[in-house]
Amino acid sequence: MVKERGRKLITQNRRARHDWSVIDTYETGIVLTGTEVKSLRQGKASLADAFATIDDGEVWLRNVHIPEYTQGTWTNHEPRRSRKLLLHRREIDRLTGKLKETGLSLVPLSMYFSDGKAKVELALARGKKSYDKRQDIARRDAQRQMQRAIARARKGRR
Repeated sequence: MVKERGRKLITQNRRARHDWSVIDTYETGIVLTGTEVKSLRQGKASLADAFATIDDGEVWLRNVHIPEYTQGTWTNHEPRRSRKLLLHRREIDRLTGKLKETGLSLVPLSMYFSDGKAKVELALARGKKSYDKRQDIARRDAQRQMQRAIARARKGRR
């Protein structure tokens, strides 16, 4: 049996970095059933409306859609069930303290396999206001225009 190496991306939450200012990120394990793993290996999952909560000292990933495995039988999983995330106690305590601040949330950024184990990249984030989003878009456009101008100058054009 060949051991998997490296990181294989399953899905990303592209809107997360647009809607949230990421303060800190954590790599967490996730508790899954067999058919969920098989469905993830096919690259099927959605983090669109997902979020994480801390209940009774445990971190739970909510609203993640992992579709049922097509070859699954009656043992198939529920697509939007809550899934437990695996973090060290110190990290959970630190997150609990930080989440007491207003405006902070736990948002999943991506889901991937790392050395064959399913992982979730979880971000401690603060929601952006609409003017912050506009500033980020303007900054990104200005950066893109500068890069184009530099590239044209290197080619000898104006």
